[in-house]
Amino acid sequence: MSYYVNAEKISLNDLQKRIEESDLVPSRSCLLENINGYFARLKEKGFVTFADLRSALINAKNIPSVSEKTGIPSEYLTLLRREIESYFPKAFPIQSFNWLPRKDLEKLTRQGYKNTALLYDALNPSDNREKIQSSLGINRQVIDELSCLVNLTRIQWTNPTAAKMLLSAGYYDAQSVSEADADIMHNKLNEINKGNNYFNGTIGLRDIKRWIKAASYVF
Repeated sequence: MSYYVNAEKISLNDLQKRIEESDLVPSRSCLLENINGYFARLKEKGFVTFADLRSALINAKNIPSVSEKTGIPSEYLTLLRREIESYFPKAFPIQSFNWLPRKDLEKLTRQGYKNTALLYDALNPSDNREKIQSSLGINRQVIDELSCLVNLTRIQWTNPTAAKMLLSAGYYDAQSVSEADADIMHNKLNEINKGNNYFNGTIGLRDIKRWIKAASYVF
């Protein structure tokens, strides 16, 4: 399993279902308008997988031609592109986990594991962790913690600080987040934030539910 979802294995029907089941932010709620008709047109024009559609839309300059080809408004395709790209969270620099020993993070960076995507792929399968730990002389506890953290950053909206909070709350990978009880997670994370001041305010229950749903698409 790689850091990012395998778009080749996700059909256009599955992508449509994800959008329909998501609690979309208000600015993207219009993606639901005539979604059956628009996705039917995409399939008629030869778009079969999520990867097909992403490849066509990833460059915003291509949107007018896709619009002309499919008869789908450019405005709709622009929003669809933004929604699709949000499913591929950017990889974070390993140095972002700055609460871990700096010397260990520097060893990993020098070895070429500069970001969360590269490190995730290097640490999986789990047999690789011991090899990296022993070859670089890094504490096994640090490697295990990093393995959990980089797994969690695969989830939409999860930066290193959010991953740290999730791990502190007992959620160690995307699957454990996807199986979480929203009310329990909500209470745990807000208690952790209250005690550590990670950010101002509180996390809303609605956002927690979005987070859990997003995690279910990662693995």
